[in-house]
Amino acid sequence: MLRLQAYKYELMPSGEQARAMRRYAGACRFVYNKALALQKENHDAGNKFIGYVAMAKHLTSWRNSAETPWLKDSPCHPLQQALKNLDKAYKNFFENRADFPSFKRKGAGESFHYPDPKQIKLDQANDRISLPKLGWLRYRKSREVLGEVRNVTVSKSGGKWFASIQTQREVEQPLPTATTAIGIDVGIGRFVTMSDGEFIVPLNCFKKHLPRLARCQRSMSRKVKFSNNWKKAKARVQKIHTGIANARKDFLHKTTTAISKNHALVCIEDLQVRNMSRSSKGTIEQPGKKVSQKSGLNRAILDQGWGEFRRQLNYKMAWCGGVLLCVPPQHTSQTCPWCGHVSRENRQTQASFLCVDCGYKNHADVVAAINVLARGHRVLACGEMVQPGRSTKQEPTEAPNSSACGAVGILVLQGGEDVKFQPPCTQPM
Repeated sequence: MLRLQAYKYELMPSGEQARAMRRYAGACRFVYNKALALQKENHDAGNKFIGYVAMAKHLTSWRNSAETPWLKDSPCHPLQQALKNLDKAYKNFFENRADFPSFKRKGAGESFHYPDPKQIKLDQANDRISLPKLGWLRYRKSREVLGEVRNVTVSKSGGKWFASIQTQREVEQPLPTATTAIGIDVGIGRFVTMSDGEFIVPLNCFKKHLPRLARCQRSMSRKVKFSNNWKKAKARVQKIHTGIANARKDFLHKTTTAISKNHALVCIEDLQVRNMSRSSKGTIEQPGKKVSQKSGLNRAILDQGWGEFRRQLNYKMAWCGGVLLCVPPQHTSQTCPWCGHVSRENRQTQASFLCVDCGYKNHADVVAAINVLARGHRVLACGEMVQPGRSTKQEPTEAPNSSACGAVGILVLQGGEDVKFQPPCTQPM
């Protein structure tokens, strides 16, 4: 099994190296924006899309031009990678995976990428890394880098520079040490609710820091733009945002690690977070309804980090030898797990569930998690539809030799170990 893994470290550059990294990031941003402007002019003229190979010829002319001689001082490969990033952004737009590419702003997401492993030298014994035109850079070593170095991305966040080192290595196909299956429902009041009744309280890091963030942003708005006091106020705002992001990331990593190590099969809802958190402002002709309430809900959804939770859970389950299944999210909290009756009236409030047909009573999030687990069994056994127009059956790609037998069945794993699935519920309450 080939494992790709990234290790991120804080760099400790000298003053000259820090200035050089700012110049390289600015050069990559300039090339990206210039290529995007050229693409727009070319499109307005009615010509065909300019691919990466043709755009790379323009980069050569830009580097040799008398108007931009400073581009020669930057390494060539990161500039080429900026054109590849733009080409990928256009492909994502053409395939309806992302919005139309936009121009990059100074100070927002400054980074550059070294794709050639032959130009990268890593000296772990002395906690340093050598990059083209930067020389040896010291970094804060928090753990060993395992595997062969493939590429390095240098980025700036919160006033500090970081190096993300991607490696690859061969590892043995893992076998799950856990023997349980679980269904998970994500929400606002409870971040994660499991089908066995356990739940995890949300961190709500953005909500906790929102008053302090608002004060700093108001203070920043009263300063003269680009003055020294404005830059200091901006640094305070960035520091708060960095702390919020770090706290959320730490919380998600700890949660997904615990889930992946304790369960062999995890079933979650196939939620489209981007659509769920879309603004409801509407247009002047057709204004939206309950815009402020929807805005608060969108902020709460994005504060939880559902998309990042699913991404981390996906690769960690594969690393532990488990299986992650995404199931249809429709009516999971309105379906009775005992009799199967579906009705809006079953969910009395946001938290309580009471079946109007058989009288089954439970917490609404627990009911949703039970239904998610049952649907996961059916996806394994029968290939139930995941989403309209999307994949109809999910085969575990990394799970060795697996099969399922209905809603109450057994997932057979190599080594003679059985994972017994529990029924969705035992009796109405």
